[in-house]
Amino acid sequence: MPANSTDSYWTIAQLAKAESPKTKGSRFIGEAFPVDSAERALELLGKVRKREHSATHHCWAYRVAAHGSTFRYSDDGEPNGSAGLPIYREIEGRGLSNVLVVVTRYYGGTKLGTGGLVRAYSEAAGLVLDQARRREVILRASVRLRFGFDDTSPAMHTIGRFDAEIADTSYSEDGTEMLVNVRISDVKRLEAAFVEALGGRGSIVVTAPET
Repeated sequence: MPANSTDSYWTIAQLAKAESPKTKGSRFIGEAFPVDSAERALELLGKVRKREHSATHHCWAYRVAAHGSTFRYSDDGEPNGSAGLPIYREIEGRGLSNVLVVVTRYYGGTKLGTGGLVRAYSEAAGLVLDQARRREVILRASVRLRFGFDDTSPAMHTIGRFDAEIADTSYSEDGTEMLVNVRISDVKRLEAAFVEALGGRGSIVVTAPET
């Protein structure tokens, strides 16, 4: 996985589920979900609780926002620090964001102690995250370009120099208006290159960053 970037982050592409080997009779079932908000994470947690209603514990952690700036975890009745935090550290250690992990425990009749619980919850969370398919999300800003028909060639050549996605194009008597989504780190360079290529003609406006 690449080092942290200012305009990209890694998440999981789809739901994953894995069960680690029994630990002294207890079952630990890990589920990992891609989420786009804390609210969505809690909604999915509620669904797991309802589906696995006979389980002893549903310990969980989520990390959301582009670089994981929002996070929360819960031991759900297990000894303090023995479940939620270890799950969160598995997410954080893999550099993932917009992820919820729930580890459901079915008690097997033998207490594991705090150290044993930490290992069991870490193992279940790590197992499911390692099985989940990952994807990189590129953070982009929307840039609106306007240029005359005579400047179409230099404008398109400039756009082609960047990792840019053309989202919309419209035409009028005055020329072309184009909405382009470009990597946040490239916005200033695109602006400078566009102005230089068109000799100051046309206009470029940054309309909104993507989240």
